Amino acid sequence: MSKISIITVNYNDSIGLSKTIESVVNQDFDDYEFIVIDGGSTDGSLAIIEQNKSKINYWVSEKDSGVFNAMNKGIKAAKGEFVLFMNGGDCFVSNTILKDISTDLNSDYDIYYGDNNKISPNYKRLKTYPEKLSFSFFYSSSINHQSTFIRRSLFETYFYYNENYKIASDWEFFVYTICYANVPTKYLKKTIADYDFTGISSNPKFADLFVKEKLESLQKYFPMFIDDYKDVNELNSKRFLQYQHIKKHKLAWKFLKAIINIILIFLPKSTIQR
Repeated sequence: MSKISIITVNYNDSIGLSKTIESVVNQDFDDYEFIVIDGGSTDGSLAIIEQNKSKINYWVSEKDSGVFNAMNKGIKAAKGEFVLFMNGGDCFVSNTILKDISTDLNSDYDIYYGDNNKISPNYKRLKTYPEKLSFSFFYSSSINHQSTFIRRSLFETYFYYNENYKIASDWEFFVYTICYANVPTKYLKKTIADYDFTGISSNPKFADLFVKEKLESLQKYFPMFIDDYKDVNELNSKRFLQYQHIKKHKLAWKFLKAIINIILIFLPKSTIQR
């Protein structure tokens, strides 16, 4: 059994697919299997797969019902101890990164996660993560599958990706397994991947859908946390962060407190218990 199953999902992104295949096969590490799940592309992706099929352990090109359906196909075809998703356009940060982290992947932890670079035209930003993951972290963020090694058996033990969602399925999987099932995790403290930040999950016009899907997951698995979720949303608001920034400056903070005290004179007394 290979240590790592690298799964690449693609649909009509021949340029991104070519970049990802090149990045995978150039790794200075051979204890992996490479799986490509194509959604029946018509843009030349199939020809690229054919050209590289000697380097791909398993591939299929057929119509699917969406990205998470394709990712589930990849998981079910995989035989590795850990799975890692490098979808079309995603690349490893170097040709040695799998070799560098391979000894870290053992039986002690179920999810190993590292950092990644978010890449889009004229933009590159390093995304780092905390050493300890928490429910409050997952409220406003998530770990990225491009830099996360997941023990394959977790999908059989808990569940596969929710194919009814368009964006939040990997978030749902992580928040459930880490915050509900309490599976052991480890931060690798290394940058693993260059993440193609041009997909649907990073498109602002789908932000409302992402929030809707996340709320559905919370209602399903964490119903007692819904009100807390709303409170954390307020704490993460731009206005509250501005308030926290002002608090760091003594003169500005005194001025703000004076204004608040004047306003409070004209408001009904609060019933909040102190």
